[in-house]
Formats: sequence, C-alpha cells, structure tokens
Amino acid sequence: MILALDVGNTHLVAGVFRGKELVVSWRIATDPRKTEDEYGIILLNLLATGNLRADQVEAVVAASVVPPLLPVLEKLARKYFQQEPLILGPGIRTGMDIKYENPREVGADRVANAVGAYSRYGGPVIVVDFGTATTFCAVSAVGEYLGGAIAPGIGSATEALFRYAAKLPRIELVTPPRVIGRNTVASMQAGIIFGFAGQVDAIVRRMKEELPGVKKVVATGGLANQIAVESKTIDTVDDMLVLEGLRLIYLRNREGE
Repeated sequence: MILALDVGNTHLVAGVFRGKELVVSWRIATDPRKTEDEYGIILLNLLATGNLRADQVEAVVAASVVPPLLPVLEKLARKYFQQEPLILGPGIRTGMDIKYENPREVGADRVANAVGAYSRYGGPVIVVDFGTATTFCAVSAVGEYLGGAIAPGIGSATEALFRYAAKLPRIELVTPPRVIGRNTVASMQAGIIFGFAGQVDAIVRRMKEELPGVKKVVATGGLANQIAVESKTIDTVDDMLVLEGLRLIYLRNREGE
C-alpha cells in the first residue's frame, strides 16, 4: 500500500492506496510546530480506525508547501513506516512538462493536482483548488503544465474581513438563501460565497479563451463542493485529486528506477 501525504498551509491531507483504490483518507490541521512523533501518532491512530497497520505501508510519497515540515515528513516516514519517502520537488519525475518560466516556482500541490487531473480527465483541463489560496491551473491537450492564476483563498479573505473591519464578525461559511442579505452575517456570507463563485467563473472563462477545447473544469480542496454548487463553469468536484497525482508520481519514479 502507498501512503500519500499532501501538506498545505491549512490542512494535511493523507490517504492510503491499495493499488489504484484510495482505501481511506483524512484531513488534519497543519501545524508547523508539530514533531514527527506527534504526526506519527496521529497517523497511526487514523490507520487503526481503518483496520490498517503501519507495516502494511510499502511506500510513502509526499508534497509540501510548508518548508519547515519537509524534514518532519522525512523523519516520520523513516521512524513510523520504515520507508524512505519520495518528496515531490526538483529532480522528481512527474511525467509532465512544466512550461512555467521558472518550474521551481510551481507549488508541489499544483503539480500533483495537474498530474492527477490529466490522468483522470485528459486535456486540456483546468483545475481549481480551494485552499489557503485559490489556485487555477491549466494543462494542455498533450499534458503540459501551462501555468495559471493565484487568488486569495476563501478562508484567508474571510479572516481578513474579520481582522480589519472592526464591526464585522467572524462567520460560519454557509450559503445564504439570497444574495441580498438582510443582516450583517447573511450579507457577508452572500459576498463571500457568491463572490468567489463569480470570481471562479470569470477566471475560468478567460482561461478557456486562451486554452480552447477544455474538456473539464475540476474543483478540489476544502470548500470545492460548496462553491461548485454556485459556479456555472465547474464541471466536477474531485476531493482527493492531489493524492491521486502523488500516487502516479510515485509509480513513475519507481518504474524509472
């Protein structure tokens, strides 16, 4: 079995694959202060809830956009799973030609999303990832990573409203029944949910003008389902797309060896 780990600024997404099947998956709060032992105990306990054991894990593959956690991931894999982890970064075979001016600038999670999306849906394909930042990635018909756009994430924008507007409260992100809110909370919910859905549609439409023939627009990330309901351009939601990309990248590097 393969243990795939994607460390974002807000959440660590983990999943275990048996062959092509994602057997179990979890979403854990990211904390750069946690040690390999703390994360190790969390993962061992989560494995146990799925009747799985650490000695069943035959490989560990990981991506991280939080640099301080890279050595933690390496120690975690060696200590608790007795595996040398494959960490997605420069020099790792992805099977995808990165057309960014500086390929090293592309986040590991964006590359994994693109690899997973192209494998599952073909190309051209657009991936919208709702994380700490909202990222838009374009992949060509022949599987090239072309680039994309980066916007503030929904959670980040909501927190900024609370912090910098003295009279605005911290709110729950639920979809209101109408866009014309009749109280402050409903008005904020309308602006955030419908506003981000409109942002997604505007950027995706512009990307489609530059990338004709897009087969799918795939949403992923924590709030993907909620925004997809209000979006007119998102075709499908794939919550664990990044884990599928990591699985494929691991296999490509193993086969390369």
